This record gives sequence, structure tokens and C-alpha cells, in this order.
Amino acid sequence: MRIIAGQHRGLRLAEVGEGDAAAALRPTSDRLRETLFNLLEGGRYGAPLRGAVVLDLFAGTGALGLEALSRGAGSALFVENGRVGQRLIRDNLGRARRGAEARLLAADATALPANAGEAATLVFLDPPYGRALGAAALASARAGGWLAPDALVLWEEAAPQPAPPGFTLAEHRKVGVAHVTFLRAAGREVPGAPG
Repeated sequence: MRIIAGQHRGLRLAEVGEGDAAAALRPTSDRLRETLFNLLEGGRYGAPLRGAVVLDLFAGTGALGLEALSRGAGSALFVENGRVGQRLIRDNLGRARRGAEARLLAADATALPANAGEAATLVFLDPPYGRALGAAALASARAGGWLAPDALVLWEEAAPQPAPPGFTLAEHRKVGVAHVTFLRAAGREVPGAPG
């Protein structure tokens, strides 16, 4: 697995090896990453990649967030609760020397703490397929103040996903075996306020 384009083009990422069966560690394919980033850089969704604040939920190896940084995103937060994934992300951040613009949050993406920093403008959501974790992660991110108004969400799953409360559907796309649902976040929710 390699970074496809940008500053770190060709950088080989840490090998997944046996992965983590319990966490369903499944890196996003190079083909899917290339398709997603071509769409983002083409301006199709009106969310500029350059300078973006990225939130990578169920980050796994960190390949999506690292690809975004390589292509000009301003910062990235990688959320991963699996120990194997956390090790891979740390290794990959070291390989790319991106410690200043990136950090790892060792947490469950469905139970995020309140955000004290900048809200994300671009969200990658790649939960284990078929476990109904994506909507819960988005609800947690929204309630915790992690999402900027109109943040763009790219949700990879085994099937198209409906827009959960607080989000509007932009598009569904099928790339190989994966389905990507593009969503827009509504205005920022104040933690503790009625939804």
C-alpha cells in the first residue's frame, strides 16, 4: 500500500500483516482512494482539499488521512481504538514525518469525547462493514462538536447508506465492491443541547 499522489507520492505504508480480525481491519484499496481523491480534487463537492481539517474515523492504517495530508490538507486527526491500527498509524505518521499536522486519538469512534479543537471540514468514515457503526460514529462526532457546518463526509460501506439525522445525502457511488455515501453535515450542534 502506497500514497498515490502529492508530497508523499510513492511512500510505502506499513504492512498490515495479519491485521486485527476482531477490529475488521480492512484498508481502503488504492483504486478506491484514487477515485475518492480525484473527485475531491476535481471540486465536485465544493469542499477544498487544500487546507482541509480532516477527521479520519475508524482510521485503520491512516491511509485516507495521510493521502489527504499528502495532497494539501492542513491537518488530520486519526481516530482508532484497535491496538494494531494504532501501531500502524503511528508507524505511517513516522514514515511520512507528519507529526506536526497529525495526531492519533485512541478512542471508540462511536463514543468520542467533546472536541476542544478545530472542527473538521472533511470526514472519512470507514467502519467495519455490516456492523451498523457508521451512523453512531457520525452522531457522536456531531454531538461532540467535531464537525464544521457543511462538512463533507465520505462513508465507505458494503452498501449505500441513508443520511442519518443532521446530514443530507449528496451522492452514492459504487467503486469495486465498496459503496461510498457522500454526505453534508448540518450546522454545528452544541454539546448537551437538545437535538
